[in-house]
Amino acid sequence: MTGHLRVAVVGSGPAGLYAAEALLKQGGDGIRVDVFDRLPSPYGLVRYGVAPDHPSIKSIAGYLRGVLERPGVRFFGCVELGRDVSRAELLERYDAVVYATGAMVDRRLDVPGEDLPGSFAATDFVNWYCGHPDAAGHAFALDAEEVAVIGVGNVAVDVVRILARTVDELRPTDVPEQVLDALSRSRVRRVHMIGRRGPAHAKFTTKELRELGTLDEASVHVPPRDLDLDAASAALAESDRHVRGNVKVLNGWADAPDDRPRRIDVRFWRAPAEILGGDRVEGLRLERTRLDENGRVTGTGEFEDLPVGMVLRSVGYQSVPLAGLPFDERSKVVPNDGGRVLGPDGSPLPREYVAGWVKRGPTGVVGTNRSDAAETVRNLLADLGGTRTEPAGTIEDLLERREPPAVRYDDWLRLDAAEIALARSLGRGERVKLARWDAMRAACRAT
Repeated sequence: MTGHLRVAVVGSGPAGLYAAEALLKQGGDGIRVDVFDRLPSPYGLVRYGVAPDHPSIKSIAGYLRGVLERPGVRFFGCVELGRDVSRAELLERYDAVVYATGAMVDRRLDVPGEDLPGSFAATDFVNWYCGHPDAAGHAFALDAEEVAVIGVGNVAVDVVRILARTVDELRPTDVPEQVLDALSRSRVRRVHMIGRRGPAHAKFTTKELRELGTLDEASVHVPPRDLDLDAASAALAESDRHVRGNVKVLNGWADAPDDRPRRIDVRFWRAPAEILGGDRVEGLRLERTRLDENGRVTGTGEFEDLPVGMVLRSVGYQSVPLAGLPFDERSKVVPNDGGRVLGPDGSPLPREYVAGWVKRGPTGVVGTNRSDAAETVRNLLADLGGTRTEPAGTIEDLLERREPPAVRYDDWLRLDAAEIALARSLGRGERVKLARWDAMRAACRAT
């Protein structure tokens, strides 16, 4: 059978759109790509995971927009796999399907008190301040004077920075108006960022870390004891420029003056043992840690309690199972070989592929998804060999029976324009996000 190869890409974040781009580059004019997302807006974590005060990273959306506007690419928003369209229905209508749904939930701490009111996944907080419609109804009162953020990766640094920034610093960003209003009433004055290992093992980048020291009204402090490096850590700092940069920045905060209204404490060698409280979070118990002879973190039996009223855990993302697809509960990814989805017997499933975090786990930076997607697409095109299957129908015929109706690219552009106009009316930056499902859908349908 001749004609265009038709590929469905599920997920319009960086992984999905880099996959669409790779399909066009490697497949040429013989490829047609339909990109699906359960949200009415594209760009995934670039829109809903990158902190609003990072416009340089958010500008990646401009590049991804160019992919969506390429001939041969179509966007279908408000289409959720398993609800609006099934795996079987996609396979009936496309020659191949690429799943690029990312990693959507936080890992748990598994300590007593984790489910107390006032204990949250960092994902929920990030979704809230980034304007994700699923989080529009969340209520972060921010009435605690001290907050603990568990984790020492870039997401943890983002969360700490948003908590410690002033409203004037955030007003030019795209945070929703209701979020800005809540942040204006924040009583948070001290933020503890806590890592189980030492400074040489922290996952944040030096650039992200350094930004903590540029906030208008927050000072940063690190206990000198936490900066002592064992022989292995010292060797790592000597050989790894990234580690060396982090340690240098952290050492600069060892004797910093406490001369600003807000304070950030970066604390290493501490593991959460229990979240304390009755009806809500009233404290966090930490155990001092060290590395054993095998390099594993172990407790020392030395405890301390922090009088925090809110705890945000940021100890890693994980993917969730997709309707009908195999899923490895241990590694939290879809089993695959170079992007080819593997069945229970270890053999590739025909015409099904994965890209991004659901393929490899939550590793790398945004740009990592480009080479990752290119590998998947190479294998996809090699497997298909240019052959096509007879479609059972069109995706339009299938979706026209679904409610609410799918959002097309022109509809998204209306939502995009509405957010830009809102910013202009409020005198705030380039855009202010609409964060509620009904408001987003209404903007998509506006004439």
